Amino acid sequence: MTAYRIAVLGGTGPQGKGLAYRFARHGHQVVLGSRAAEKAATTAEEILERLAGVDGAGEVTGAANADACEQADVVVLAVPWDGHDELVSSLPLAGKTVISCVNPLAFDKRGAHGKVVDGGEGSAAERAAALAPEATVVGAFHNVSAVLLWGEEEYVDEDVLCVGDSDEGKAVAQDLAAAVTGRRGVSAGKLRLARQLEPLTAVLISINRKYKTNSGIKITGLEHVER
Repeated sequence: MTAYRIAVLGGTGPQGKGLAYRFARHGHQVVLGSRAAEKAATTAEEILERLAGVDGAGEVTGAANADACEQADVVVLAVPWDGHDELVSSLPLAGKTVISCVNPLAFDKRGAHGKVVDGGEGSAAERAAALAPEATVVGAFHNVSAVLLWGEEEYVDEDVLCVGDSDEGKAVAQDLAAAVTGRRGVSAGKLRLARQLEPLTAVLISINRKYKTNSGIKITGLEHVER
């Protein structure tokens, strides 16, 4: 297994914290990014407490967002859509693999739904790619429950769909998916398909509300296929 040094921006939020925990549990080095370095350091300590006694667990530290990026080869964007563009444009992302799991969602009386990005011809992942043209941007981890990421089970029984225009970039996301599901992620197409993956999370939220569960996505027909 390739061990990565990963900056998880938004690492103090539920999704970012859960991903950081899973990555570190399986031997990756993680630095949490936050607007406040002190808050990131506190969350890093919480994750380390969960990892006590786990053989081969990676180091977890905290830093301000830009400093976290400087320390990493892979940057995971687990930040809110509001303020996304301003943050991404301020970060040192050139030469790095950037994994976006940002979901532009809105909520009203009828529940969750996907926001329209760039007139329907864009997504958070594509926006990140435009703002950081010297980075390799992929989309992944959009649809994994934050509750399950922070749960006690060793693996989450679902698949991580990875989209991107770079096969090398997608391969990094697929590798990291193994820390969450126990198997490599699924190469699911070009970056523009993030337009479908991001709002799909709203469907899962609706299912969760109806059935009081934490639903996910599992792709059939790949049992005997090498990913």
